[in-house]
Amino acid sequence: MKSFEDQFLDGLNIPHSLLRSIGRIREFKGMEELYRQQQPQILQTLKQNALIQSTESSNRIEGIIAPLERINALIEEKVLPNNRSEDEIMGYSKVLSIIHLNHAGIYLTANVILQLHRDMFRYLPSGGGSWKRVNNTISGTLPNGEQFTRFQPVAAYATDHAMQRLVSLFNQECQREEIEPLLLIPAFILDFLCIHPFQDGNGRMARLLTLLLLYQAGYEVGRYISLEKLIEDTKESYYDTLYRSSQGWHEAQHDLLPWTEYFLGILTAAYHEFEHRTDNQLNAHGAKTSLVLQTIAAFHGDFAIKDIKDACPHVSRDLIRKVLQEEKAAGRVEPLGRGPSARWRNVTRPDELDTTNTAR
Repeated sequence: MKSFEDQFLDGLNIPHSLLRSIGRIREFKGMEELYRQQQPQILQTLKQNALIQSTESSNRIEGIIAPLERINALIEEKVLPNNRSEDEIMGYSKVLSIIHLNHAGIYLTANVILQLHRDMFRYLPSGGGSWKRVNNTISGTLPNGEQFTRFQPVAAYATDHAMQRLVSLFNQECQREEIEPLLLIPAFILDFLCIHPFQDGNGRMARLLTLLLLYQAGYEVGRYISLEKLIEDTKESYYDTLYRSSQGWHEAQHDLLPWTEYFLGILTAAYHEFEHRTDNQLNAHGAKTSLVLQTIAAFHGDFAIKDIKDACPHVSRDLIRKVLQEEKAAGRVEPLGRGPSARWRNVTRPDELDTTNTAR
């Protein structure tokens, strides 16, 4: 909660590079919304892949491993878990699905975090859903194998108060709407990890809460691209930036910048991957032609090439012109003028346009 007390966030010195990152992520967010509206069939494939990758990677970061075919079968509920690793993987996938499906109806409270933790450990005999009862330590390992203390979290007796206060202050900042959510979320996650409220599962809960808070801020890329996989691929930077930003946390003298830059970098990488994968899907089997035809069919009045381009930003003007000429030759559209700024209109009713021919 130290990042949210005593107007700590108001005193942040935000570099221009960070502001540019936030601006790019907002632009990506608009692209994501466009794809959700126009290409839901493409996104469905990405969703299933992300669910599997997220479950596998977030657990593997913590040393919890199972064969991929078993993870797939567990997620699809074709089998029951048969060892501790599979118990943990199954629990994680259940909470991940809850967040994917119900994020809009989840209001963040300390009790909700406890419930999600309980659900994550639902298949384990020890169970979850309670704050740590003994003090814990965040440790690291030196190259020679010797362990050292990275950070000493909040004491067990103070955990409930710290979590209640963190959630309350975070919700207050969200309601104030004076600080960018993409700055509030990494601050919350850092504070959560500095409190380290559970005896086990803190890292996985932090990644699940990251997804939930991004969803609630309108950033849903984690539904289609595994943020956990991107974190696993940059695990050293993940731990390094957490370490650097946690130093001085108890005295509210910590530096949020290293962790925030890493957090926004992961989000930017996720959107780049989203753009790459959706473009690959669109380039396959004439999907871009189909998208242009669907867009033309949706126009009830006259339209111009620019209108199609605005609706299909990843389709070239040359392809749009080609489709229009083919539709004109087939007698389905007609130009209302000449030149690149000419208006067009549908000759047939919109529902008569053939949007199934994707081979052109």
